[in-house]
Amino acid sequence: METTPTTTEKTRYSAEELQEFKVLILKKIEEARRNLEMLNQAVAGSENDVRDTSHVIMTIDDGQEVLAKEENSKLAARQMRFIKDLEAALIRIENNTYGICRITGKLIPKERLMIVPHATTTVEGKNIQNAQKKNIASPKPIV
Repeated sequence: METTPTTTEKTRYSAEELQEFKVLILKKIEEARRNLEMLNQAVAGSENDVRDTSHVIMTIDDGQEVLAKEENSKLAARQMRFIKDLEAALIRIENNTYGICRITGKLIPKERLMIVPHATTTVEGKNIQNAQKKNIASPKPIV
């Protein structure tokens, strides 16, 4: 009788791997904070703007400036959420729960975490989550 070797599926990342992820996340947080600072400065505007004295041009410029500030404000809000997600990932590292899918309980592939270090689901888990949202969003007709 031939026996097949059993492969144990990895359920957690090692301390060394978690440290590697931590370094990556800290770099991303630093970069995201620099980007956020630039966006906040853009939203605040420069006090040294040189303005054209023409009324028509000022009106167009003002409209463009408002539009740019709104867009930068949206980008800043998105960047703040990204930073919070990265900080939450650091907490999961400290709790040794980093890299575990919150939907399936399986280990998120290292390749995915290197690209999206704040990920909390595997692709499979994300698909399950999206399917559940679809079912909630489109109720079945009553026959």
